[in-house]
Amino acid sequence: MTILRSGLFWLLAVLALPAAAHHGSSISYDTAKQWTTWARVVQFNYKNPHPTMTFEREVQGGVVEPWVSELLTNPSMMARQGWTKRKSEDALAPGTRVKLTLATSRAGGFSGIVMAIQGEDGAPIVGGGRPAQVPDLDGVPGGLQPEGDIVLPGQAVDGGAP
Repeated sequence: MTILRSGLFWLLAVLALPAAAHHGSSISYDTAKQWTTWARVVQFNYKNPHPTMTFEREVQGGVVEPWVSELLTNPSMMARQGWTKRKSEDALAPGTRVKLTLATSRAGGFSGIVMAIQGEDGAPIVGGGRPAQVPDLDGVPGGLQPEGDIVLPGQAVDGGAP
């Protein structure tokens, strides 16, 4: 009986690992402050737990910003909406111009989470339409960056403990 209980314990522990490893998007990204921009896809990776995409956006003065991102959705949800790996990779091939709705990393920089993607024709590729009251920051350097003295989760406050 002890061996059965021990085996059951280890089986449940192993099955719980993927759930424990998953993260919440609002921890890493400021999803309350979304914005839109036009961008050109550099690379799209259809993988678990979230697809990733690198893209470039041209800002004032012709400067090109290289961004890294992950998509809020996952391949399983994309496939259920008809966006198979092949269809997604074709629609988001390098050089494709897309309109992104994204939220910047809480740490700042050129990193974000993509909430929705639209093609040049306005048709949705990933996610729904963009939410109301989302600023269009196409051409604005840095997009919507965190402001002020933001304390990130796990970060010490004034040299003290987190």
